[in-house]
Amino acid sequence: MKKQKGFSLIELLIVVAIILIIAAIAIPNLMRSRMAANESSAVGSLRTINTAEVTYSTTYPATGFAATLANLGGTAAQCGAGATPVPANACLIDNVLALGTKSGYNFTAVGAGGAPLTTYTSTAEPASPGQSGQRDFCSDMSGVIYYGASAGQCAIGTNAL
Repeated sequence: MKKQKGFSLIELLIVVAIILIIAAIAIPNLMRSRMAANESSAVGSLRTINTAEVTYSTTYPATGFAATLANLGGTAAQCGAGATPVPANACLIDNVLALGTKSGYNFTAVGAGGAPLTTYTSTAEPASPGQSGQRDFCSDMSGVIYYGASAGQCAIGTNAL
């Protein structure tokens, strides 16, 4: 009788089953790791916004804090060599963050309080709750970053990081 070389169907099915078991364990951990990374990036971006707001209010005292997140940024042409920053495009944060979406989070920053603007609030909410992040984050002119246990739950003065 001739001896055949190769794997039997049973052996191949066992290997596929082992790969599927490993994937079932690894994929949820990968998703949690990605959400944790997005949340860390959101907190870092809020810190950047807080720093930019303080710099903005110092640089443009007649304006106070920035009215919108877009005022803190600017395009490459507006912020490039030889360009002069103005209150509408202060060039204090990168254009990706100034557009309001970064690392699976949506960002806002809104100035208030008359002229000059004496207060601001900034928020970071997951673009896809449960997929890009679990918690949302917010901050104000105090510089303290707060979190909400789920999307839409952040409130200034509770749950400080």
